[in-house]
Amino acid sequence: MWESESDAGERGLVPVPGGSDRHDAVKSDGFVRRDQSWYVNSDIPSDLLVKVGDVSFNLHKYPMISRSGKMGRVIYESASPAAAVDPDTSVADLDDLPGGADSFELAARFCYGMAVDLTASNISGLRCAAEYLEMTEDLEEGNLIFKTEAFLSYVVLSSWRDSIVVLKSCEGLSPWAENLQIVRRCSESIAWKACANPRGVRWAYTGASSGRPPRSGGGTASPRWNVGGGDSKESSPSRQAVPPADWWFEDVSVLRIDHFVRVVTAIKVKGMRFDLIGASITHYASKWLPGLTKDVANGGGGGVADEPWAQVSAGGGLHMIIAGAGGKDDAATSAPAREQRMVVESLISIIPPQRDSVSCGFLLRLLRLAIMLKAAPALVTELEKRVGMQLEQAALPDLLIPSVGRADTAYDVDLVQRLVEHFLVQEQTDQVSSSSPGRGDPEYYSSAASARMPPAGAASASASSGLNAKARVARLLDSYLSEVSRDRNLSLTKFQVLAESLPESARACDDGLYRAVDSYLKAHPTLTEHERKRLCRVMDCQKLSFDACMHAAQNERLPLRVVVQVLFSEQVKISNALAGSSALKAGGADGALASSSSVPTRRQLLDATPQSFQEGWAAAKKDINTLKFELESMKAKYLELQHDMDALQKQVEPSPAAGPGAKMGGGKAQQQQGPSAWSNGWKKLGRLTKMTGGEAAGPGGHVGAPGEAARKAQRRWRNSIS
Repeated sequence: MWESESDAGERGLVPVPGGSDRHDAVKSDGFVRRDQSWYVNSDIPSDLLVKVGDVSFNLHKYPMISRSGKMGRVIYESASPAAAVDPDTSVADLDDLPGGADSFELAARFCYGMAVDLTASNISGLRCAAEYLEMTEDLEEGNLIFKTEAFLSYVVLSSWRDSIVVLKSCEGLSPWAENLQIVRRCSESIAWKACANPRGVRWAYTGASSGRPPRSGGGTASPRWNVGGGDSKESSPSRQAVPPADWWFEDVSVLRIDHFVRVVTAIKVKGMRFDLIGASITHYASKWLPGLTKDVANGGGGGVADEPWAQVSAGGGLHMIIAGAGGKDDAATSAPAREQRMVVESLISIIPPQRDSVSCGFLLRLLRLAIMLKAAPALVTELEKRVGMQLEQAALPDLLIPSVGRADTAYDVDLVQRLVEHFLVQEQTDQVSSSSPGRGDPEYYSSAASARMPPAGAASASASSGLNAKARVARLLDSYLSEVSRDRNLSLTKFQVLAESLPESARACDDGLYRAVDSYLKAHPTLTEHERKRLCRVMDCQKLSFDACMHAAQNERLPLRVVVQVLFSEQVKISNALAGSSALKAGGADGALASSSSVPTRRQLLDATPQSFQEGWAAAKKDINTLKFELESMKAKYLELQHDMDALQKQVEPSPAAGPGAKMGGGKAQQQQGPSAWSNGWKKLGRLTKMTGGEAAGPGGHVGAPGEAARKAQRRWRNSIS
């Protein structure tokens, strides 16, 4: 069916019958080359000189004109200028002939009636040259265009290896190969065979003939296609293992990027699995982008010259020319960098849209290279969104992308911030899509309520997977913050925004965030007290583990208020643990026995606490008790003052039973008793008001009302008069 391994001598020779009288006029035994010139072995002297590049062909007019319409016009147009030099010789310049001198030599042999050996290596150039020379059926039946088209259709396109070789040979034949549909037909042939059942492939070691060594591990290079169930033992599927699903990766990876894109696009249309398409893209990138799939070296500062993909590889392909500081702009505009950028942009455009088609590490390394080469902003943004879709799969070395341009920081922190934002947007979209079907879904119009609502198990599984993804991203982000916090140029605002980019529910423990904060404080010793307090707000002291609390209690870089919060949160944890153990003991003897074995006692917790932690907590507890005692004393003095004020008001107010006459008759007695009562009352108030400003303000530092302040001022004035 697709047998392609027959000898070239049996299938590729194109004999030209010599029965025609007009071809018998020129007898030739073949072509002879001398330096850069070709001559025909004939008794008749040549009368046509054809120049193709640096090579000259001394031919005869009649055989060429009889089968080439182009040569007839060129000879006619060049007749007048050549007559002035040599009336018997015409000169034709064919510098733009596709395929060059090799293809013209084969076409000239065909015109002289010689046998032409058609192979997969020369068929594309010869087909384009025949089209250029206009060797159509109008001049002679069975002309070169017809024969090359027949060879392409019936021999090349039925063979896997020949299709690859022909498509590879079309790289220097643009736009002729595109216009003649050679690229399209070969791409579709390759795609059809790649998507076919691999059980129909019979393997042979033929890859070395195309210039590529066989792959290791049994390394087949190019397959043979069976007729489908012959009796041959060699082609019997029962005697041969099923080939791997990636058998076509190596052969397709030799193509140029534009032809590779054509093949992958055709494979997508035919329904190939998206993970295999992504794996083929990764394999192609590993061959044409050296070092892209390797782990990035953990070096400080992210120097470009030290990156693996910046080194020259001996394996072939395009090489990065970015090296050293100050040469990035020049390198990004050089010819190799432009080719590299074209490869990167093309690979980004053909990555399948599915989530796990390629790994997140590959996407991040491709993103790093796209930024370095200044790829199209739209493609870079699309690649950032793809990374955000599966950010939980990323590793820290891949996330440490150096800054490019005028950025002050060593690593691109803004890029990571955008990746986290894309991740959160994707998580929100997934939650919305999993919680309720859209109007376009068939389930939305289902009559059953169960069909419209997702199962509870599916919703819970989606929520748990979302929390797990956020937890993994939180751990990754904490590690990234710990790494970039050593940069002295990293501003506090950028650090805080990146640390607070994830919701609080993403972190069950803030130990990683505490390490990042401590590392930032260590690298930035000139921070003010306010800035250190602002920095410590990004972490929750209640989410710190016991080891982190023990380290924080002894950390001199932390503000004192944060240390007190850490100690208080740890005391709360101990109290809650003791309360839980007490509740279990109250449940019964069995519950008490179980709790005594599982919940530690107060003495065990205190024994496990370090001495420095106990001393710090004892000092804090003493301060708290002192404040409580002062508060109780203040309350007692305030109540005593209130009682004396009420008694004084009762003494000052007149008795309601006494009339006006009593007032007039008893005026003298009132004058005798009044001054002593006023004096005694104000003396008591004077003794009680010898309180400090803080005590008069009330508990908690509360300032009295304006009326109280006026009464205090009036009281002091009256006391001074008496």
